[in-house]
Amino acid sequence: MGNHNGESGLKRELKTNQLTMIAMGCAIGTGLFLGSGLAIGTAGPSVLLSYAIGAFIVLLLMGCLAEMTVAHPTSGSFGTIAEKYINPWSGFIVRYSYWVANVLAVGVEVSAIAVYMKYWFPDVPGAVWILFFSLVLIYVNATSVNTFATFEYWFSMIKVSAIVLFILLGSYVLFGGPDQSSIGPQNFVNDGGFMPFGWWGMWVAIFISLFSFLGTEMIAVTAGEAKDPDVAVPKALKATVFRLSTFYVLTIAIMLMIVPWQSAGVDKSPFVKVMEILNIPGASGIMNFIILTAALSAMNSQLYASTRMMYSLSRGGYAPAFFGKISKKGIPSRALAVSTGGIFLAAAVGAIVPDSSYAFMMGISMFGAIFTWFMVFISHLFFRKQWERNGGRKLPVKMIGFPYLTIAGAVLLLSLMLTTWVTPFKIMLQFGVPWLIFLSIAYMVWKKKNMNHGALQKASSMSDNDMKVD
Repeated sequence: MGNHNGESGLKRELKTNQLTMIAMGCAIGTGLFLGSGLAIGTAGPSVLLSYAIGAFIVLLLMGCLAEMTVAHPTSGSFGTIAEKYINPWSGFIVRYSYWVANVLAVGVEVSAIAVYMKYWFPDVPGAVWILFFSLVLIYVNATSVNTFATFEYWFSMIKVSAIVLFILLGSYVLFGGPDQSSIGPQNFVNDGGFMPFGWWGMWVAIFISLFSFLGTEMIAVTAGEAKDPDVAVPKALKATVFRLSTFYVLTIAIMLMIVPWQSAGVDKSPFVKVMEILNIPGASGIMNFIILTAALSAMNSQLYASTRMMYSLSRGGYAPAFFGKISKKGIPSRALAVSTGGIFLAAAVGAIVPDSSYAFMMGISMFGAIFTWFMVFISHLFFRKQWERNGGRKLPVKMIGFPYLTIAGAVLLLSLMLTTWVTPFKIMLQFGVPWLIFLSIAYMVWKKKNMNHGALQKASSMSDNDMKVD
């Protein structure tokens, strides 16, 4: 298939271990360190089930993604695939929704960074940190793909080591430490049983758990710059999902056995609370540093993802050609510039409603990401049908249980999205539905404008041979 849409200016430099670390880095952000407190408060101990179901959905997603990405390794990734196999409209809204999700997610991480820095500098306004760290990461992203990947690799290394260390320390407290009657598996059922909020609490927490897994789809975006996508992508996807599920479920299980679930709030990371119980000198400071790294690393990879999506939109003729220019170092620097918008939005929201800025930004950025995931499942149904009908070459990677598991993933995600209407995450749909309507109108306008223009031919030429499906 090669790179269509002229996305060939990007350099293929990323290795498998870098891909895995980038996706881990993107996913182990504030979702685990801060969001887990929110999830525990929503579901109580049954949050373990929520994370397990969340991991299952992501596993299905990765199966579909691996199959399609190996067939089409481009930076536009799922956007390009939706355009080719469903229709140009869906490619347009998927790319823009994913772009906006990442732009806003950068804002979510940056609002969290301002919270973490308060630990050491309670008097410095958050906006100062937002600007400082944003400038550093914009610089890293503007230098070269390798600089970005190296940074991300070490950022992720710190986080992963921290989680492993946490699991070891927690196990020591549970099985070998000083005997404390308040610690142990009985905490799973002590306060109101395993499901203090019933099935409903467990269900809503799945939604929060998905926020922790956001970013795993990054591997599909980096495929356009991977050295050997056929081998690297499926390998990195499998490794990522397996490690993440193990990390999350183990970490939260240990956390719940040590800290009674009622006291795991969002004011302080549950991790810091565990450290304080352990009486490690300077523990909360160390933990705060690790969590800061986590947020920076997630922000770093989200900036990367949104830049590549805007670049892909521009190359496909869906955004001004201006954003498709590549710098001498092989970086789409103009796409990078426009993708920093979330940072300024976060700074503004943080200044206006400092107390609820995290939840607000999280709800908005969630929509684009979950919608993109949903469209990956839908694209997969179209993709496989057409691939087999056209007698395409044998797929190197194949999703198991097709079409049942693909449909199961789509149905689970859709039901989760709809139920947010009666939860505190209502903002997601309040923002999402008007957003899709706005995008559809934008698409109509764009299409009309380009009808007589060569851009439409260019965008559809890649796929009009097999675009007979409607």
